[in-house]
Amino acid sequence: MTITRRKILLGSVAAGVATHFSIRTTPARAAEFTFKFANNQAVTHPLNIRAKEAADKIAEESSGRMEIQIFPSSQLGADTDMLSQVRSGGVELFSLSPLILSTLVPNASLSGIGFAFPDYDSVWPAMDGDLGAYVRAEIAKKGLVTFDKIWDNGFRQITSSKAPIATPADLENFKIRVPVSPLWTSMFTAFGSAPASLNFAEVYTALQTGVVDGQENPLAILSTFKLYEVQKFCSMTNHMWDGFWILANRRAWEGLPDDLKEIVSKNFNASADMQRKDVMDLNASLRGELESKGMAFNDPDPAAFQEKLKAAGFYSDWKSKYGDEAWAILEKAVGRPLG
Repeated sequence: MTITRRKILLGSVAAGVATHFSIRTTPARAAEFTFKFANNQAVTHPLNIRAKEAADKIAEESSGRMEIQIFPSSQLGADTDMLSQVRSGGVELFSLSPLILSTLVPNASLSGIGFAFPDYDSVWPAMDGDLGAYVRAEIAKKGLVTFDKIWDNGFRQITSSKAPIATPADLENFKIRVPVSPLWTSMFTAFGSAPASLNFAEVYTALQTGVVDGQENPLAILSTFKLYEVQKFCSMTNHMWDGFWILANRRAWEGLPDDLKEIVSKNFNASADMQRKDVMDLNASLRGELESKGMAFNDPDPAAFQEKLKAAGFYSDWKSKYGDEAWAILEKAVGRPLG
């Protein structure tokens, strides 16, 4: 299955009509186990499209013993609320950015250090290798289970209603929404911005009402959530790569028979690979589509932004927070010293 821009954009219209919607599988018989999977992405985002495919295959391969109900678009709560719920068992599965997860697992945000990854060729060997293994071990220490493959959110870009971001100076006093994560707040504070930590469900309204002047997200999210309606400029800073860990409540997971664990893990990992390609392709092709919606694009030089972070002590501060062992794993993964 190929996920096209047309499918994304047409689906976004339909998703906007349905304010309460869950993606259900149809098991062949009454399920022995039912998991709720909550996430903050639109029903048309590749995460939900591929998660639905995984859920269907899990129902089929388990002969209906396992059902996964998907609740997109923050229907079951904001990110921080759902993180609490997956820990307590209110939901069994939840997808979350490593950087927001860092509010519980501090070193989970290691992969999100500003300008660490230049491209996808450096991301996937790192996240499927030692860096990903290190983060999964940190997550396990907090009583959560995650699958081997992280899903993709994409490289993040800065948008604005005021003017393009061409140099670090353009970020000074810039009111920007950032997710609820210390790393995001720290990075934009280092640029001299005025970051406001807001859950994603609040972003559109905050931009529309002028509470903030800008935000930062991958292009696929600008499209699926129609942020182009409230933002004029998009600066392709590629300042951070971001993904989604699929987190499972440990008690619920350990309550599954081994054969169902194998079926669920296998299909979620296989769908992760397909979803990665979907997001990479979309983020590479959506620029023209967003330009047709009225967004103006520019391509800043990342070197100046990196130098600004270095001079502000961003890298040295975070190295001390993560610790030498974690920082060495990151630098080995990206193939160069940082800061």
